Amino acid sequence: MKKVLELYGISTYDEDADWEKIVSLQLCPFTNQRCIKIRKSQPDVTIGTCTVSYGRDNMSVMICPNRLLERRQIFLDCIHLLTLHEPGNELHVVQEVAIPGGSVDYFLVSVRDSKVVDFVAIELQTLDTTGTVWPARQTILRERDLDNEYDAGDSRSFGMNWKMTAKTILIQMNHKVHTLENLNKHLVLILQDYLLAYMQREFRFDHIGNARLGDSAHFHIYSLNKQSNSLRLNLISRLSTSADGIAESLGLQADPNVELEQLIATLESKISENTLLQIA
Repeated sequence: MKKVLELYGISTYDEDADWEKIVSLQLCPFTNQRCIKIRKSQPDVTIGTCTVSYGRDNMSVMICPNRLLERRQIFLDCIHLLTLHEPGNELHVVQEVAIPGGSVDYFLVSVRDSKVVDFVAIELQTLDTTGTVWPARQTILRERDLDNEYDAGDSRSFGMNWKMTAKTILIQMNHKVHTLENLNKHLVLILQDYLLAYMQREFRFDHIGNARLGDSAHFHIYSLNKQSNSLRLNLISRLSTSADGIAESLGLQADPNVELEQLIATLESKISENTLLQIA
């Protein structure tokens, strides 16, 4: 059955949730900012859908990349790839840094005396949807006796764009990982177990094995496990390969190049008290 499982970061099974307040605030608890999913026909209204139930097995599928930011755990799970990091260094999280091949979602950066010591690039990928999730969202709110001025419509009107999501992120990785491998750095793709399973079925993945520190391309795979009335993100496995291994999966080639000093300068210009990784 297709339905919304998390709205504005709150489980729809949470019987104590104040949904009128939650919908009014439109706050994403994973970024502490207003939800980024805007309704096209009403720019002042956000959709707020994080996770949906989908498929015959009622998979809990994340459809917003910010859902992966729960507890900032994904950044902690990448610290071991900062091979030059030492105790006493600060850890910073820098968003949206451009490199050849495109923009990288996040960089986890080890900093000492305001100078970059090491870094790892991190990409987030959840499932893209087809159709609209809005009717399923409205159905959830109507079931909780909230007044809605919009018709709920058909809650079956959304689907999962498995093929395009998987192919697009692998192509992007292929471009970016060559740049980072040339710098002897790592690129980590954060994704859900269901998306990885699709990739393994539809692309060449037999050469991609258990994670090795020496590989440049890493896959960190997470699941969503139900705990009481909420869903919790958990790292369940790690895989890795080289830049050539990503290209082999797609049959594509790329030859980007960038100077290490240029990228470090960009990162240093972006680090501040606001980027400091805080676990709270």
